[in-house]
Amino acid sequence: MARILKEYPWVALKDEDLDGKIDFLRVFGRPGPVHIEIGSGKATFLLSQAKAQAEVNFLGIERARKYYRYAVDRIGRWDIKNVRIIRTDAAAFLADHIPDGSIDCFHIYFPDPWPKKRHHKRRFLCAANLGHILRCLRTSGRLQIATDHAEYFEVIEKLIADRAELLEKVEFLATAGAEPGEITGTNFERKYIKDTRSISPSPQRNYNLAPAIDVRKSKPPNFPAF
Repeated sequence: MARILKEYPWVALKDEDLDGKIDFLRVFGRPGPVHIEIGSGKATFLLSQAKAQAEVNFLGIERARKYYRYAVDRIGRWDIKNVRIIRTDAAAFLADHIPDGSIDCFHIYFPDPWPKKRHHKRRFLCAANLGHILRCLRTSGRLQIATDHAEYFEVIEKLIADRAELLEKVEFLATAGAEPGEITGTNFERKYIKDTRSISPSPQRNYNLAPAIDVRKSKPPNFPAF
């Protein structure tokens, strides 16, 4: 029998209810560091990481309706109080609703690589969106990225290198749900490992792991981002 997905209003953040920049204190009902995952899927990462870091407030962004509904149901069933999930376009959401210097970490794991050249413009990680991420990050905030797509990885590394004055590479922190041989523990990573897809060599990766990037925003607080 198909699983009946429930709507948990305290988990679901509605795009239509937002007006201007988000007040995270109001959204979560408490102060604390804020992490954003872009492309939350079925909330595998959010579930394990939020349980491991109860002091952190997590916001998941998921565009696909079926995954969004599953994620809200999953977080609600587990009664994880430090997670909110929104169904929206991530690029527009960052631009319109996330205050400057308000985010402690962005997690972007296995984003859609849109492999056909004519579709590259649909990729989330691009110069404009990286600019918004940098605007939203606190100084010393982190950006963790993992992908199995070799060409997209090279593009991302170039984007990071182009903002080297604001970013420094640091060691990738494996997530709370990562099992041996994994770095993120997401459903997508496990599928990729199972499929044994070919991935490009990278100084950031161990054998059988997808290329990963972890960078920290290093600009002084009074240094202009643009």
